[in-house]
Amino acid sequence: MARIDVIGCDAGAPKTMAAPQHQLLSCCDCLLASRRVLERLQPWSARQEMHSMDPLDTALTWLTRRYRQGKHCVVLTSGDPLWFGLGRVLLQRFPPEDLSFHPAATSMQQLFARLKRPWQDVTWASLHGRTTDNLVAKLRHHPSALVVLTDPCQGGLADVAATLRSTQMISCYDLWLAERLGHPTERLRQVQPDALPADVDPLNLVVLLRRPNPRLAPLPWFGLDDGIWHQHEDHPGLMTKREVRVLLLAELNLPRCGVMWDLGAGVGSVGLEAMRLRPHLELHAVERRVGAVPLIRRNAFTAGCDPRQLHIHGASALTVLHKLPDPDRVLIGGGGDRRTVLEQAAARLKPGGRIVLPLATLEAFASVQQQLGDAGLEIHSLQVQISRGCPVGGHTRLQPLNPVLIVSGRSPHRNPPAI
Repeated sequence: MARIDVIGCDAGAPKTMAAPQHQLLSCCDCLLASRRVLERLQPWSARQEMHSMDPLDTALTWLTRRYRQGKHCVVLTSGDPLWFGLGRVLLQRFPPEDLSFHPAATSMQQLFARLKRPWQDVTWASLHGRTTDNLVAKLRHHPSALVVLTDPCQGGLADVAATLRSTQMISCYDLWLAERLGHPTERLRQVQPDALPADVDPLNLVVLLRRPNPRLAPLPWFGLDDGIWHQHEDHPGLMTKREVRVLLLAELNLPRCGVMWDLGAGVGSVGLEAMRLRPHLELHAVERRVGAVPLIRRNAFTAGCDPRQLHIHGASALTVLHKLPDPDRVLIGGGGDRRTVLEQAAARLKPGGRIVLPLATLEAFASVQQQLGDAGLEIHSLQVQISRGCPVGGHTRLQPLNPVLIVSGRSPHRNPPAI
């Protein structure tokens, strides 16, 4: 009766294979494997008809013919055949009931065994025949560990490093290169993104391990990278991106001194960068998410802000606004009762003050413009579409961020009363 056993193995096969798999090798009629493994099998497995895996199309044609003849076939492949292996192709060609899979450790399992690190929290991205879009999407969630399955022809170590730069995460991660895992010549080494080695073996994996504290170069005066900000573990990536942050700060037109409200502050990135630009500005950051207060304080320390000018309120905006001094500038983020918050902020805004809101939907954009106009504020609005350059096969493509609508309301200056 026709049958195909698909056996995963490591670089030491057949010596390192378990006894049940050895038994399958000894009793099968046909054997399909790589040339390297076939050479090792020749001395003790002479009765089986053997065929090389390369080229794959020819090998699959040979396997199909033997299967139709009712032969018992064994296919030797690396790791787990059903994890980026030959298993998917075989399931497309043969009935599942005639296939049996015997997995070995995957390259990812071997990698974390070498690193001596638990890997239940690991995410992965593949560059095999793909652009770096998947890698960019995973990085936006700030994973604690991210394995990149590289493709020598499409995307390798240099593309991973370039993607770290384009997503502004280069200060967040240590970069490790694993080459020829399981082979006698295997190598695991940490590499520096700005000094990549030239002697990279084509058989490699790249792993990014998040640093508990980013290694920071001297911070720029304006436009801090996304990677310097600590984020909520349960909601990573929910942060105003650098390019949008720059535009929000421009719309705020910060005074040299005064009071700023940052309502729905998130991780505090916009308000804290405002403090860096205007050290005498008094910032009231309001964020109701659990853990926001210590997180914003941590980011304030990272950004070098004066703690005496910073007031953090771990509550919803409507419960604390009455306690805050009247503002010169107001930034209103997402969440909560925006309409009521905006109404109270407009009523308290000092002459010449500004309210700025980043928005994600057209409905919110129309509603906010109407409300600012009804409050007697001068309105300025714009739509922002930012794309970042990302590597793709030795070239550069543009990776778009989500579009943002920005609405600003300015309170007119009031003339002083006549004497």
